[in-house]
Amino acid sequence: MAATRRSYSKASKLPCRPWLIVALGQLVLLLLLMILVAAFFLDTSYWFERVAITWGGRPIKGTKEQKVFRRPSLVESLCHFEPSDKNSASNLNNFGKWPWLSKNLSLPQNDFSIQLQRRNLQPPRNRDLFPELPPDHLIFVLYVHNRPQYLRLVVDGLSKVRGIEEVLLIVSYDGYFEDMISIVEAIRFCQVKQIFSPYSPHLFNGSFPGLSPGDCQNREDAVLKNCEGNADQYGNYRTPHIVSLKHHWWWMMNTVWDGLEETRNYYDHIVFIEEDHYLFPNAYRNIQILSALKACKCPDCYAANLAPADVKSQGEPGHYLVAEKIGNVGYAFNRTVWRKIHTHAREFCYFDDYNWDITMWSAVYPQWGNSIYTLRGPQASAIHFGKCGLHQGQRKGDPPCLDNGGNLPSVPGASQVPNIDIKWPVKRFSIKGYGAGFKGWGGWGDDRDRKLCLYFASMYHTDTIERVMI
Repeated sequence: MAATRRSYSKASKLPCRPWLIVALGQLVLLLLLMILVAAFFLDTSYWFERVAITWGGRPIKGTKEQKVFRRPSLVESLCHFEPSDKNSASNLNNFGKWPWLSKNLSLPQNDFSIQLQRRNLQPPRNRDLFPELPPDHLIFVLYVHNRPQYLRLVVDGLSKVRGIEEVLLIVSYDGYFEDMISIVEAIRFCQVKQIFSPYSPHLFNGSFPGLSPGDCQNREDAVLKNCEGNADQYGNYRTPHIVSLKHHWWWMMNTVWDGLEETRNYYDHIVFIEEDHYLFPNAYRNIQILSALKACKCPDCYAANLAPADVKSQGEPGHYLVAEKIGNVGYAFNRTVWRKIHTHAREFCYFDDYNWDITMWSAVYPQWGNSIYTLRGPQASAIHFGKCGLHQGQRKGDPPCLDNGGNLPSVPGASQVPNIDIKWPVKRFSIKGYGAGFKGWGGWGDDRDRKLCLYFASMYHTDTIERVMI
């Protein structure tokens, strides 16, 4: 009986096993089918829209242009996009990480500069109009001085950029100028955050970083007046409104990347423009594509640019991407690159040149090697239109100093829509101009400027340095 019972038990179980296998197999197939269907509807429609924009110049009938390029992660996946540096940037308060930090710097401050620091904490404007930004949005930073007629043109151009409503626009002021502020506060096409450099020489009359009564102003002063200050390599002493160019850029970079609540945990690309950079309608979509493609198309590219390095050029017709010297018109880089820049703060702060871009080309980029490129399209998506110096300012009622006889060039038809093909090859241009070995144009020899510059590099990274209490 026992044997019979055992054989009966085996026989009774046999029909159940293939049934279970078939059921599990059907379940697995169903799950795979659901994944494929979801992938098709989520990705393919986006892919077709992008193809239509990239090659055909217009979206497929029935699609919405504002949704195109919302997902650069698709391009990133094709490129095996560079990894995030969240882990490497996690321990920012480690003082020993930056041995050049100054512990005993007496910071310049006055009541107005402290008020501006408080104002920098205010949230962006227009959040009621644009309550949520896409998770893969880019940030634009516009840094300005006091040329309101320039700024009006720049803002007009930004208002016509496709996808601008997805952007957080940060405007950084080198000083406090009501005409400039009123232009920015009239913006309604995107979120806008305003920040003010609280250490601008324009805020300090009679004391550093402005002009102090005891400062040396020419070569003879040091001997005759026993004045304060260090001469540059050419024997010239600091000019506050000139050195503010480099101070503002460096303060802005440190504040935008490491000091703002809105950007402190942001790891993607930030696009930087000045008050005389006019953006074409395709600028945002193009920089989204370029910033995603550079990891696989150009491993030596640390940045992406909206315009050629030669500010007089609007590019060249061709079906290729360009890798060349990093330019200063519409440039973008991510937090990984910012960390590399930040580790060379001493080189930046001690290089005797008041220009931030020449300092980068001559003192910082050479630290990384000989081939430091940016990626751009063949044709410009932004132009430099000003010829008045950045810190000359502009008197009320005066016409703006513009190139091309005072008129902005018309926007080319190809610049109305994204015009970059992700399949294009990369053409490398030789890197020329300023580089390692250049000693600088001077203007940056005063030890006080160098120490203040180093403080900007450390102000968000350690609690051991004296801070202005807000």
